[in-house]
Amino acid sequence: MRVAFLAKRHSIHTVRWVNTLAARGHEVHLISSIHDGEKLHEQVRFHPLPFPPPAGFFLNALALRRILKDIQPEILNTHFASGYGTLARLSGFHPNVLSVWGSDVYDFPRKSVFHSWLIRRNLKHADWVSSTSHAMANQAQTLYSPKNLSVVPFGIDTDAFKPTLSESTDNTITIGTVKTLAPKYGIDTLLRAFAQLRNTLGTDNPEMAAQLRLLIVGGGVDELPLKQLARDLGVENETHFSGYVPHQEVTAHLQRLDIYVALSRLDSESFGVAVLEASACGLPVVVSNVGGLPEVVEDGHTGIVVPRDNASAAASALAILVTDEQLRTRMGQAGRLHVEQHYTWKASVDLMEAVYRKTLDLGLGPQ
Repeated sequence: MRVAFLAKRHSIHTVRWVNTLAARGHEVHLISSIHDGEKLHEQVRFHPLPFPPPAGFFLNALALRRILKDIQPEILNTHFASGYGTLARLSGFHPNVLSVWGSDVYDFPRKSVFHSWLIRRNLKHADWVSSTSHAMANQAQTLYSPKNLSVVPFGIDTDAFKPTLSESTDNTITIGTVKTLAPKYGIDTLLRAFAQLRNTLGTDNPEMAAQLRLLIVGGGVDELPLKQLARDLGVENETHFSGYVPHQEVTAHLQRLDIYVALSRLDSESFGVAVLEASACGLPVVVSNVGGLPEVVEDGHTGIVVPRDNASAAASALAILVTDEQLRTRMGQAGRLHVEQHYTWKASVDLMEAVYRKTLDLGLGPQ
């Protein structure tokens, strides 16, 4: 199958899709306004667009038409209903599979009447819409009810993400997260929950309180304010900010943790891929009840779901896990099995290939 991707070149998610499909023997072309990113499979053909975003989402229409005319793909898979979704619509190409990501259908339409109108037009132009979660699929349907809609989770490479084989040699209990340091992801709530947890255990179980550590992996605009918050909360010495790490190093950081936490505050956190990566590594998880996060966690079995922006509830959930090592082990093992049964990368790619075949069965030719 000849597939063209219109997507962010610098996204690890884009790279995983194109590389895997190329490895499966498809002819894969990646078209993007961004020219740098992770290494591409040797069989992936990259086509740079001349104008950078955001203006490029309009100005690149002619260049995209030329590229598509030259490639003659059987399928155009557009990622993001906002910017690239607009560019795909302006190209007039069919068949077009539109993969929605989260902020494009949650946050972008709320900016103005125009933004809402634009997203609806882009969804209407798509011949098939793909969502990584049922929650985001429902959100897309509130904007425009596509005739053809599939849920294709963003699966996990369970060979890369797996529990560590080595036993911990210290007595620390490390709580952590792997996220961009931005307001959306609620790292401030995690810091407040961690401080509350330490204060509570400091009274009830001071020896255990002394074992607690917090590891925050990722970089972003909130790094300095979050470090200041750690100082203000009195947990600076127990908190380590690792900074940005490449995706291939994430497993090693997850394997340093005992508990993984994701306390995002916006519903545009549409699919918990980082949560599933942690579960695949055998970690119990604590997540907020936003977007697609509860969808990937079996509450009380693989982790604990808490209300958004509620540091006290998060602290209580963490206290349950911190004080019960056997429960941590059981939840971690259940999380690993949950990923193996429902969220493998192979199964996700199989589902996407099925979406492509269904789209081709519609009988729409390049236009």
